[in-house]
Amino acid sequence: MTVKLYCDGDGERWNRYVLKTSGSTCYHLTNWKEIIEKSFDQRTYYLFSETNTGEVNGILPLVNLKSAFFGNFLVSMPYFNYGGICADSDEVKDALLEGAIEVARKCKASHIELRHTSNCTTHLPAKTAKVAMRLSLPDNQEELWHSFPSKLRSQVQRPIKAGMFARLGREEELDSFYSVFSVNMRDLGTPVYSKVFFKNILREFPKESRIITVYTKEGLPVASGFLVGFKKSLEIPWASSLRSHNRYSPNMLLYWNALQFGCDHHYGMFDFGRSTPGEGTYRFKEQWGARPVQLYWHYWLREGGPIPELNPHNPKFKLALYVWQRLPLSFTNLIGPSIVKNLP
Repeated sequence: MTVKLYCDGDGERWNRYVLKTSGSTCYHLTNWKEIIEKSFDQRTYYLFSETNTGEVNGILPLVNLKSAFFGNFLVSMPYFNYGGICADSDEVKDALLEGAIEVARKCKASHIELRHTSNCTTHLPAKTAKVAMRLSLPDNQEELWHSFPSKLRSQVQRPIKAGMFARLGREEELDSFYSVFSVNMRDLGTPVYSKVFFKNILREFPKESRIITVYTKEGLPVASGFLVGFKKSLEIPWASSLRSHNRYSPNMLLYWNALQFGCDHHYGMFDFGRSTPGEGTYRFKEQWGARPVQLYWHYWLREGGPIPELNPHNPKFKLALYVWQRLPLSFTNLIGPSIVKNLP
């Protein structure tokens, strides 16, 4: 067993391992290496383990985030809900972790963050505040529709009665998606990703990625979501709606169309993304029938000490969030991408 650093010629066998391994996620594919490097100009370190016969038996993608304000650290994977070590055995996991620690020491990173869906590295401290909200999908949308309580069905029908409609597409829906997404991120006090980031995802995943947008009867985009499929799972990692139209519940029509798409294309599970139990997004996803799956974010800390808190709940960023929410949209769209590229 040997741990190596990924080279250009390793892509085919790396991705073959991802596709055949049950514990892998979409974000383990090397396509995301290309997307991250092109979109954010970040340094990546993709480690893999191979047997004596040259077969890949474990992988660990890492991205080095480095800035004066947020620090220098490695994440697997930043910007997404999942990543971490994917390996055939505990021995391989330990070898990949040792390889990651060696990389961290060489690039003087303060810590490593590994985003796992199981407690697979028990000797490292972990955050367990987040869960993934997932819904098993039936074979057809009619069965799913009739499984919803009447209140939920009426909420889906409300925007339809107001003349709203949903449209499914790819690049042709990107401008509409981004117009809603950028406003929502500003209102939340969060710097926005660049439009190029989403364009690169659509190009790298022509069969697996879609955008669903809800429009008013006048053609104004008021809710939109980005879909990514992998194996039998359909995920909506980014979804937004305009607060100005909340009374019509366009987000309900958005999610219903996403779930319809999942049923029609035979995905067995819909991933609503991560949430904090008890908070508003958790309850929103729960009403659709989604159930929590515990997430484990493991940390290697070079100097020990507490687990870092680079998130909106950290009081350190409270003033920055308050100010950001009050800035002009054109300004936040201009400088947001240069800030958010260094936020995990």
